[in-house]
Amino acid sequence: MSRLPLFAALLFAAIPWTHAAPPSKAAFAAYAQRTLAGNCDPQAPGMAVLVARGDEVLYRGACGRANLELGVPLAPEHVFRIGSVTKQFAAAAVLKLAEDGKLSLDDPLTKFVPGYPNGEAVTVAMLLNHTSGIASYTDLPGIMDGPIRQDLATAALIDSFKQAKPDFAPGADWRYNNSGYVLVGAVIEAASGLAWDAYLRQAFFEPLGLARTGGNEADAVIPGHVSGYTRKGDDWAAAAFLSMTQPHAAGALVSTVDDLLAWNRALHGGRVLKPDSYRHMITPTGKAAEHDYGDGIVIGTLRGEPMRQHGGGIFGFSSYLLYLPDSRTTVAVLYNADAGRPGMLGTGAIARVLAAQAIGRPYLEKKAIDVDADTLRGYEGVYRLDATATRAVRVVEGRLTSQRTGGLRHALIPIARDTFLFEEGLSRVAFERGEDGRVNAMRLFPDDEGDGEVTARSDEPLPAARSETALPRAALERIAGIYTNDAMRLTVSLDGDTPKAQLAGQPAFEIFAESPSRFFLKVVDATLEFAPATGRPDTVTLHQNGAAIPLKRAD
Repeated sequence: MSRLPLFAALLFAAIPWTHAAPPSKAAFAAYAQRTLAGNCDPQAPGMAVLVARGDEVLYRGACGRANLELGVPLAPEHVFRIGSVTKQFAAAAVLKLAEDGKLSLDDPLTKFVPGYPNGEAVTVAMLLNHTSGIASYTDLPGIMDGPIRQDLATAALIDSFKQAKPDFAPGADWRYNNSGYVLVGAVIEAASGLAWDAYLRQAFFEPLGLARTGGNEADAVIPGHVSGYTRKGDDWAAAAFLSMTQPHAAGALVSTVDDLLAWNRALHGGRVLKPDSYRHMITPTGKAAEHDYGDGIVIGTLRGEPMRQHGGGIFGFSSYLLYLPDSRTTVAVLYNADAGRPGMLGTGAIARVLAAQAIGRPYLEKKAIDVDADTLRGYEGVYRLDATATRAVRVVEGRLTSQRTGGLRHALIPIARDTFLFEEGLSRVAFERGEDGRVNAMRLFPDDEGDGEVTARSDEPLPAARSETALPRAALERIAGIYTNDAMRLTVSLDGDTPKAQLAGQPAFEIFAESPSRFFLKVVDATLEFAPATGRPDTVTLHQNGAAIPLKRAD
């Protein structure tokens, strides 16, 4: 994203976040309870949440159902899959093995996985920080349509992706990579002589008393383990099945909010790694520094305070573990669904909101002020990011919205003059004015952090609003079906007389007809073009963000 110099004549200064004394334990607990209740349906999948300052637990609670079929309520002590939060445990294991002289971070992959293609150029350190260039097996075509269900030993899992074309030369770039952490697991096994999760149990879980954290064996019965769910249209459905041999050291652990607090206190308190190893873990280097990624830990700031965190997502579950070293604040959020209902905050946003409140630097309240229609229209325009991307700001049904090229349309909530919060998430935008009083730029604060990213308003006209046409039901029924390619599955269905399109793993969105063969979405800048234009379509092409993605009918 491009950055522009500050504009000289501003009529408005961006609102900073407030900074007050941290709230009392009772006041914070009441706030946390309201936040959880506002993002939880008691009859739906829910969340377990824990917030602590040092070893003092400020709030520990849960909302929602552990099992929808039986109506079992969630409790904070329940066990969840934690997905990619697993990576920091695996990274710590490699660093500990290095401390014990069992390996070096500069060792080539082939020392532990002999014969791996170009493995002599991939170091253990590159696996830890996602700079190996190895293709992520979870992105390979067709994996999620069946192979992910197979129980595989470590060697067989590696065989399933080792011939895939690399994304880039080792060390030349950065890309988040689940294959790399499967290989991290293989390194742990080769260096320790134990299964990767058995080594974690011996090195960390048992010594630290993490009794409810461990690998999720394929047929294991885990006391207190909650069920996982996903969204299917507007309804909840059981999560798709996957063999838990496949996430491996990239995402196969289960845990509880209490165990994650104990882990945070031990890891960041110096009881897991020696100082040099820990420093390596939290210090991004090379291309990983451009993405703030250390070894299984993402480095950032929250309300001006250093932050160390990682999120996780796996079929049926979402997770987020956060730590603020200056105030020794831990927030753990575990959710037994892999998609939220409309309007709710995700696990990462909830963790950030709670952490900000706990340190006395809360996010701005989403309380709308009255803004007249003429003022709202004064913000409308095209704000160009670069040669191919813009943000289109326009009034839709009386509300100001922002939409990046190819992205979702987001509603903006006015909270002060020229200042808006995104209805979803935590980001803020402040519009800036020139000497003539007209809006000439927007400053976006992702997650309401930092100095903001300034984008000038261009002279380009707003794209014309797309017009929809009514079609008879028969014309809608003809396009209904399942369309696939090697990496994507699109379901087109009718909800009554309303056509909807749903990509696998995403919500269903209404589509609108421009013609019998061309439909568009309003929530995102995308078009579906069915062919042939008459009769039963054989293909549909998704046009989005400059790309044309063909899919063939599969039903």
